[in-house]
Amino acid sequence: MCGICGEVRFDGAPADVAAVDTMTHEMVARGPDAGGVWAQGQVALGHRRLSIIDLSARGCQPMVDPELGLALVFNGCIYNYRALRDELRGHGYRFFSHADSEVILKAFHAWGPACVERFVGMFAFAVTNLETGVVTLARDRLGVKPLYVSQNGARLRFASSLRAIVRAGDVDTSLDPVALHHYMSFHSVVPAPRTMFVGVNKLPPATYRVVQPDGRSEDTLYWEPLLTRREEHTDWDAHTWGEALLDSLRTSVERRMVADVPVGVLLSGGFDSSLIVALLAEQGQRDLATFSIGFDSAAGEPGDEYAYSDIVARTFGTDHHKIHVPTEALLPAIEPTIAAMSEPMVSHDCIAFYLLSREVAQHVKVVQSGQGADEILAGYDWYPPLAQVQRHETSSTYQRVFFDRSHDEVNALISPAFALDADPSWEFVHRHQARPGADSALDAALRLDTQVMLVDDPVKRVDTMTMAWGLEARVPFLDHEFVELAAACPPEHKLAGGGKGVLKEAGRRLVPKEVIDRTKGYFPVPGIRHLDGEVLDLVRDTLTGEAARGRGIFRSEPINALLADPNATRTTLGSNELWQVALLEMWLQSF
Repeated sequence: MCGICGEVRFDGAPADVAAVDTMTHEMVARGPDAGGVWAQGQVALGHRRLSIIDLSARGCQPMVDPELGLALVFNGCIYNYRALRDELRGHGYRFFSHADSEVILKAFHAWGPACVERFVGMFAFAVTNLETGVVTLARDRLGVKPLYVSQNGARLRFASSLRAIVRAGDVDTSLDPVALHHYMSFHSVVPAPRTMFVGVNKLPPATYRVVQPDGRSEDTLYWEPLLTRREEHTDWDAHTWGEALLDSLRTSVERRMVADVPVGVLLSGGFDSSLIVALLAEQGQRDLATFSIGFDSAAGEPGDEYAYSDIVARTFGTDHHKIHVPTEALLPAIEPTIAAMSEPMVSHDCIAFYLLSREVAQHVKVVQSGQGADEILAGYDWYPPLAQVQRHETSSTYQRVFFDRSHDEVNALISPAFALDADPSWEFVHRHQARPGADSALDAALRLDTQVMLVDDPVKRVDTMTMAWGLEARVPFLDHEFVELAAACPPEHKLAGGGKGVLKEAGRRLVPKEVIDRTKGYFPVPGIRHLDGEVLDLVRDTLTGEAARGRGIFRSEPINALLADPNATRTTLGSNELWQVALLEMWLQSF
């Protein structure tokens, strides 16, 4: 896991090495072990390294192979790199390291940009052809690794962090009204390619972009899950599906143990992370390091799930670490948590992940995490209503159960300067869900959540907060082969048992029943869900201060109403509306 960046000039000038060095320095937290900048003519590449595979200097980047005429910067992990290396050796390629990054270089030379279809893993990379100056950018299928891009007529810059691009300068940081609408309506999700800033985009997941020396580029979408039933599964019952999914997850978890350093698990106490621990124990892992976090209760809401994580830790004999954060520690953590965000992320548990990652990074460099299971296997409470409607009713129902606000409610909250006549959030969702390749309304909703919401909410959250402390997070539920199999599973099997039923039943022989049969929990941070004391003071000062007034995003009347009763108004999914608007303003001020 690392931070990558670079610049490609289109105007004949040499690449701005100082700008690339600035971006590289901005990402030291993502790669605290080493760093470097390489330049040739119109292209410069930067890299910060977190050493996970081949800890020697041979694995350092930017990685240049003069024999092949290629240079690379890469962020992520290719879990099948050993098998690919053996295959490439059979084609006559010689290797100077044991790093998965070198496998990408050789694979790119052998198969071109389509090499991404052979990779099992999470990745964002840039490959430069030293002779032609053509640069290829690529991102993994589920968007686990970020890649931000800023382009004008003279140059293109890219980085793992939006902040790195902004820090290098020469970027239009004016607020994108469509992105603002998505944030306020589509549950704070801003789909690719947009970001909050007009001058910065993000490469969509499952996409590679070939950039010519004159600035022309072409994107290729190389993967998309099909949520349709397949003929080969016609005679599969719920038991068969459960065993197949469990076996696929077993492979995924095993793949994510590939490392030259120890690997731990973020153990929330829920079914997903508990099943990961169980599968690792089944595979012979002993004294596995597991980590749980908890907070003080607030407004009658419990702040930890230790009771369940303790059961799992005892059952499998893990080396368990419980990290408790008192309420007074929340306020000092808000500013650095927001400063770590490449994009504003409203979920209350961002602070939890930030603080948890800080402690975990003192013990291990790599962890597995249970993110993604609910989006892949219909574990959330907005999915059952979608199983009751016709295919053509998908988007109207989805809007009712998922959106934070209607278009009219968004325009009533934001200032006229940012208001839009059309409803871009509804249009985006409807366009996506109306496409073929999803059999039912629930299938269409799950496809959207897999390709968009999952990428720009929980996955981005985990990557951002772990990488703020040089910690690599791996997500086995987002192995693309597991996702493809789950996509083909009939919706009724996913919805059984309150969600994820098909996998829960298969996991009963592995995971304690107390964890499987518990009420679904969430990563609780009561001190943010229920604003009070110094945290509320910070929110009030943010929204009434000179910077917020000068920016003028929100109308004063609705903001004053939220401040008058800070915990009364919730979004459709239960988020604190006041925190949502304050978080955006705090994020903008952090620049």
